[in-house]
Amino acid sequence: MAWCERCDRYFNSEHALWQHKRDSSMHHMCYECNKDFASAWALKQHYVQSPRHPYCQQCEILFDDWEELEDHYNEDHHFCDICRKIFKNEFGLHEHRRQSHADRYCVPCKRMFRNANNLEQHRRSAVHQPLTVLCPMKGCGRAFVSNAALILHLESGSCVSRMDRDKINRLMRHIDRGGIITDPSRLLTDGERVVDMWATERAWNGAGYECYLCHHTYRSLVALNQHLRSPAHAEKIYRCPRALYGCGMEFSALSSFCQHVESDRCGVCRFRKEVDRVLEGLSSGMKRLTMG
Repeated sequence: MAWCERCDRYFNSEHALWQHKRDSSMHHMCYECNKDFASAWALKQHYVQSPRHPYCQQCEILFDDWEELEDHYNEDHHFCDICRKIFKNEFGLHEHRRQSHADRYCVPCKRMFRNANNLEQHRRSAVHQPLTVLCPMKGCGRAFVSNAALILHLESGSCVSRMDRDKINRLMRHIDRGGIITDPSRLLTDGERVVDMWATERAWNGAGYECYLCHHTYRSLVALNQHLRSPAHAEKIYRCPRALYGCGMEFSALSSFCQHVESDRCGVCRFRKEVDRVLEGLSSGMKRLTMG
């Protein structure tokens, strides 16, 4: 016989007692903890206070796991996942983020970022900056927010002029003769030519296409060859000039150097005019190429 102390009743079996507790308004069970509560309020307080239960107090819903609860918070509530707080409305959440997370929150866009650096990059993007830097190449007409964005456009080979990273590097050898931002010992001479690297099906290692230089794997041969044509393994021919109070950091692409300067991370930002003068020479050189 099984006895229910709260109801002062006997049952023929433990299973019958379990059914009684499940169906009776006198019992409120937490089956995961195997605890019996005298009221629904007591059970709810248990869910709220216990770290074992993914429970939404506002909706009074017990979820199967914490991931489901997190999705529920983000989809159905005004939730700050940093502070783990729920707000009554969108305005309350917005004000909280504006005041407490200003280092990673874009107020006009009402958008959170992972860190302050990502927020700063967003603020420097075309979303908040005017497109004032025009592509100098004939027939292009595109505009960009910065020199770095323009150079990246040209390096990628997407410009109608068919300018690419190798051509820019060759131009820079002639323009930066003083070696302000380039390392002359690493630049190509007139007699040298660029050697393209590409992979074949032999790069497949059974799990992916492997780069023989860094041993990273890629899902497709196209992706691997894009990696080989990128600056990933190129010579670091650009440098942040110590003569202009720079940090000496080296870069394999001019666009990377420009991004570094525009980020204001080191002292070279105080001498951006000198750096811009070199880039203006590059722009003039590219114009002459298209006109010729």
